[in-house]
Amino acid sequence: MYSIRELSLIFLIGGLGYGLLEIIFRGYTHWTMLLTGGICFLLFYIVNFILKTDSLIVRCLIATLIITTLEFIVGYIVNIIFKLNVWDYSNRVLNFMGQICLLYSGIWFSMGVPMTLISNYIKRRF
Repeated sequence: MYSIRELSLIFLIGGLGYGLLEIIFRGYTHWTMLLTGGICFLLFYIVNFILKTDSLIVRCLIATLIITTLEFIVGYIVNIIFKLNVWDYSNRVLNFMGQICLLYSGIWFSMGVPMTLISNYIKRRF
């Protein structure tokens, strides 16, 4: 199955990776994004091996679904309920409640490639 070390590593890579991407492209991040990134990569990692498909497109679609769903849930809690205004996609085309939008879902689709490669590499090591 999965070891605690393996899942902890995945969570850490996802959290730090997402935070680093935000800092590179936005100039800052928020601690909730580190948690969200860790959870996203952890869920993807587990689903990636349960699914057992060789189709990279399917894996990218799964990454998109996981990340977009969690982005909406976290955004709703952090931005709407707690009013922390961590992000606002209201000015983006095809956004939903300013929390998710088509542009970023497309970016999350492309993240499925490195997430699959990293997942496969780590799984081989464990």
